[in-house]
This record gives sequence, structure tokens and C-alpha cells, in this order.
Amino acid sequence: MSVLRPRSLRGWLISRLAVAQFVILLLFFVGNAAAGAWLWFSGSIVDVAYERSSADAVARSVKRSPSGQLYLSPTRELKRLSSDVPGFWFIVRDRDGSRLSQGSPPSELAASLPLLDIINSARLAPFSTRPAPALAVVQWIDTEAGPIQLVTSGRGRATVLQVASVMGWPALVTASLIGAAIALMLAIITPLTVRRALRGLDRAADEAKQIDVDRSGTRLGEEGVPVEILPFVRTINDTLDRLDKGYESQKRFLADAAHELRTPIAILTTRLSALPPGPERNRLLEDAARLTALADQLLDLQRLEQRPVSYTDIDLVGLAERVVLDLAPMAFAAGYQVDFEPEVSSLVVRGDQLAIERALTNLIQNAISYGGRTGSITIRVLSYGWIEVADQGPGIAGPDHARVFEPFHRLTQDGQGVGLGLDLVRRIMQLHGGEVTLATTNDRGACFRLIFPLP
Repeated sequence: MSVLRPRSLRGWLISRLAVAQFVILLLFFVGNAAAGAWLWFSGSIVDVAYERSSADAVARSVKRSPSGQLYLSPTRELKRLSSDVPGFWFIVRDRDGSRLSQGSPPSELAASLPLLDIINSARLAPFSTRPAPALAVVQWIDTEAGPIQLVTSGRGRATVLQVASVMGWPALVTASLIGAAIALMLAIITPLTVRRALRGLDRAADEAKQIDVDRSGTRLGEEGVPVEILPFVRTINDTLDRLDKGYESQKRFLADAAHELRTPIAILTTRLSALPPGPERNRLLEDAARLTALADQLLDLQRLEQRPVSYTDIDLVGLAERVVLDLAPMAFAAGYQVDFEPEVSSLVVRGDQLAIERALTNLIQNAISYGGRTGSITIRVLSYGWIEVADQGPGIAGPDHARVFEPFHRLTQDGQGVGLGLDLVRRIMQLHGGEVTLATTNDRGACFRLIFPLP
């Protein structure tokens, strides 16, 4: 097993089962072949094959001369029989009375030979309760010399083809086809069986892909999971239970802390507002506003995660105008000019008013905090469902574009935030079926764009 290429459980099971089934089939055929060989050599199944071997060899050696007389051609098979079988004998006759013979028939057949004229085919053997070799075989055979009556001792060396013909070619072919069909079925059924057995594990893997920090309560299903893997699945579910409890406890703590901070922050803001006008007062008010925004962001995150968002018809132009009017004094005090540029007089979308106000507020406060305290902050409402917030500050470098919306990610460690504002904006836009993007412009500064789906 390699770390770079981990072992596949499915592949391992299929390969091992395939090898086991191949070995079983091989042993089956080898066992049958061994049994057949034992029966062959013991003489239990080849008596007829012996008889056919002798008869076929003699019949192939019988020829007829031009004058019509029978004669024997000294074939290799006939010579082999004569040398291998002690006392080998045969008698060949045709319907015209021509006769050929070799050797001497056993004395037990003396009384039967005169009856050949009335015997069509016969197998002559001594009486016994057990199978016994034939003393003689009588049969008519069609040869090149014409039909002949052959009487032979019926002993010889049987070939595999002769044994197969005796046993029956259809049966052997059928057995071979059945074996091939079984092998093919096993090759198809084994992978399907393994896949079906692991289907529950595949389903649990798909469910594991759905686990996310925003989807608490997701668990792996136990239905169809193999018993051997079930403890692992249950351990994962227990771990997820503990993580959910810890995450919920953390969220409750943040929500409670944010709620408790709102009162002292409000008191601090009131006292700072009573100070004499000046740069220090403005900076302190900005810091107090960031604290208020942070507490509000934590509460908004809690509200979005715990309660369903209620959607109503909202005029983006009117909403943006209210937010701009609320934050304009802070922007002016920080040294910015504020431009509100609606492209239309009204633009209605479906959404949650409080959530959208929070998203736009976060973008404008970010522009105030990181816009370089110079130039203008421009808020545009475009007819195709966009709200843009652009500043003329130092902007955001290209490599940071993809990370600005990550929670707790900050471009600078200046202590002015904790990195939750843009993450909250992203979540709010996802709940509304839209998105927030960092637009690329030729001008200096950053331009954030809220994109809403139009009805």
C-alpha cells in the first residue's frame, strides 16, 4: 500500500473474489478431468471406446482390389494393435462371402461364429454381475470397400476423441459452455455485488461532503453501511455532535458578549459626542462606531444563522439613501467627500431590509476606514440590480482579491477590525440569492459591488 496511491477497498475485494472464483472453477475442471482420467485408466468408461478403437482401425485398413476381392492395407494403426494387444484377432466378411481374418478367436466363441449370418450387431461377453471386457464385438461398418461385417476382440488403445465421442460431444460442449457462462457471470456479478455491498459507504461519503460550518446537525447515515465500518461512521457522528455543541456554545458566547457590549458602547458614544469638536473627538467617535459595528455584526451573524430571513419588497434607492445620510457625517469628519449617484429613481427587489442595510453599512464603513482619508466615497445604484461603493484610497492588491471575504482575514494588522464585516456581507448576499464582488477598475481605490437578482 502506497501513501500516494492508497489501496482501494472495492478493487481489493473484487480482485480477491475473482481470484478465489477462478481457483474454484479451475479446481472444478481439474477435478472432473482427474475423475475422468481415473475412470478411463480403470476401464470403467472406455470399454466401448476400446471396442471402437479396434473396429475403426481394422475398418480403415480394409480395401477392395479392382477384381472385387477384399484385402488389408498394413496401416500404422493396425500394426500398433497387432503389437500392443496380445492375441489380437479379427474377422472381416462382406455380403458376397469374401472373408479376411487375423489371429484366432477365443474358444468360447466357437459356438457363436456359425451364427454370424443372422447377427447384425452384438457385444459378446461372459455373464457377470459386474462390467467385464467384451470377448468379441460384431457390427456392420461402411468402409471404402463397402459394407463389411467386422468381428474383433474389442481391445485396443482408446484416444481422447474416441472417449469424447462415447461420452457424447453435445454433453462435453454443453459442460464447457456452462463453465464459460459461469465464469462470465461471476466476472460481471462480482463487481456489481461488491458495489452494492459498499453502496451505504458511498452514500455516507456523499453525506460527508455536505458537512459545513453553516450546516450544523448534518450526520452520516447508517443505513446500508457494512457492519465492520459502522463503528467508524458512529464515531464520526459522535465527533460531529461534540463539534456542533462546541460551535453553538461559542456562538452563544459571542452573541451574549455582543449584546452586553452594546450598552456601554452606546454610553461611550454619548459621552464622546459631548466633547469639544476636534480631530481627537472625531477619531474617538470613529473608534466607537467601529465597536458598535462589530457588536452589530456579531448580532447580525447570530440572527442570520438562527432565524429565517423575512423577505419583503425593498426599494434599493431609498434604502441606500438612508444609509448614506446616516454615515455621511462620519465620512465628512474623516475627510471624505460623499457622492450618492442613483441611476434610477426606484429599484425594487425582494429581501430583508435590516440585513441589506447592514451589508451596505459595512461596505461604507470599510471605505471610511481604509480609503486613505482623502478623495471621495461614491455610492451608486445601477438599474440592473447593483449597488457599488467605491473609494479613492490605496485599493486592494490582486492576490488579496480572493481572500478579502474570508472570515477573520485582515489586509492590515492596524487594530481597526477583526475581519467579520465582508464575511457578513457575503453571507447576506448569499441569503438573497446574489453575490458581492470586488470590481476591477482602472481608477485607484477599491470598488465593492452588491449584485441582487431582479424579480
